[in-house]
Amino acid sequence: MRNIAVAGTGYVGLSTGTCFADMGNRVTCIDISEEKINMLNQGESPIYEPGLSEMITRNVRGGRLHFTTSYEEALEDAEFIFICVGTPSGVDGEADLQYVRMAAESVAKSMNHPLIVINKSTVPVGTGDWVADIIKRSQPEPVEFAVVSCPEFTREGSALHDFMNPDRVVVGSRNKEAAEKVAQLHLPLRARIVITDLRTAEMIKYASNAFLATKISFINEIAVICEKLGADVEEVAMGMGFDRRIGGQFLNAGLGYGGSCFPKDVKALAHMALVHGSHPSLLRAVIDINRDMRRWAVFNIRDMVGGKLDGKRVGVLGLAFKPNTDDIRESPALEITRMLQNEGALVTGYDPVAMKGAGKSNPELRLAEDPYELAEGADALIVCTEWNEFKQLDLTRIKSLMVQPVLVDGRNIYDPTIMHELGFRYRAVGRTYSEPNGNGNDQ
Repeated sequence: MRNIAVAGTGYVGLSTGTCFADMGNRVTCIDISEEKINMLNQGESPIYEPGLSEMITRNVRGGRLHFTTSYEEALEDAEFIFICVGTPSGVDGEADLQYVRMAAESVAKSMNHPLIVINKSTVPVGTGDWVADIIKRSQPEPVEFAVVSCPEFTREGSALHDFMNPDRVVVGSRNKEAAEKVAQLHLPLRARIVITDLRTAEMIKYASNAFLATKISFINEIAVICEKLGADVEEVAMGMGFDRRIGGQFLNAGLGYGGSCFPKDVKALAHMALVHGSHPSLLRAVIDINRDMRRWAVFNIRDMVGGKLDGKRVGVLGLAFKPNTDDIRESPALEITRMLQNEGALVTGYDPVAMKGAGKSNPELRLAEDPYELAEGADALIVCTEWNEFKQLDLTRIKSLMVQPVLVDGRNIYDPTIMHELGFRYRAVGRTYSEPNGNGNDQ
């Protein structure tokens, strides 16, 4: 059993701390928010992640997982501290490191014995050296420490599974002994461990996320071309994915990526490249294509309801940026919602778990109790998040409740043939379609 501290109780910090506790370690999670810590001490999770609440409860009862606002308390017996705080985008796309700085300063002021400080937050290349300098400058008395980069590769909605079953664990440091200790901490996961230098480890994280975002934007650009040429992007992606050099993951055409990682990480990498004299043309294209998919959605809704959105009632199915999470950061749904509202549409939304956050983010957004209330009186519906419950809707009932049977499927969850047989005027991303009145792009 190891003693571990984790700074930050967001998606990364809470899943990291809880999983390490579930592996038999003693973990103390720290957050500056007393509200969050009070919730966690009462057994409530401040975020939605499948299985997380149950795992927290089990490990708190087992005496392995603790929560506090005090760095002194958390670091009292700790051998390792993971920094898992947010790094949001700045004005020019650069990563905002104010929370990393605060965590590093707090660690420096509270540590009284040798410690391994592990950056798990996604941070620009060179941040590990910067954190080391902050700790040295902020220590009241010199205490030995080492900085290690161990980036996270978990996905919201499947964070616990991804943590426990990683494709690889990346560990980077200037201190070989510290790197090996962090590697040993991950040995129970039986994963491939990559030990490298500090800056290379930081770069692996950015390069990985940028590549996955590129795959998403690539298939979306192909989808738009498919629409023009009468091809089906779903079958194109399947045919591509059978090639082992390409693979089928992240080749799902739709409204583009969102969330807390891909948008800010691609922007941050492009910013780093620009600052250091490179020309990130591909990364810029990835960002532009992703933004264009939101415009695709609004264009199609506008076109299908008669050319104008002013006064039209539009229902948005799904508000979280992806299923199995309540995270609305950079959600395509909320961006589309605002674009529709700017054109005068009356927009109502529904999501199984993200309604509270969406309502706070956009107070003008009406919220429905369920998809059927959402459809009542609607001129159009758009699927923005591929929740499983949307795949099982009574579509005949949905159609009967709508003023116009217009449905834009931004996640390609329905079969076009069935939708047309039901009488919907239906469009999906990169798929041929035909409308009941004969309009369409089918060949």
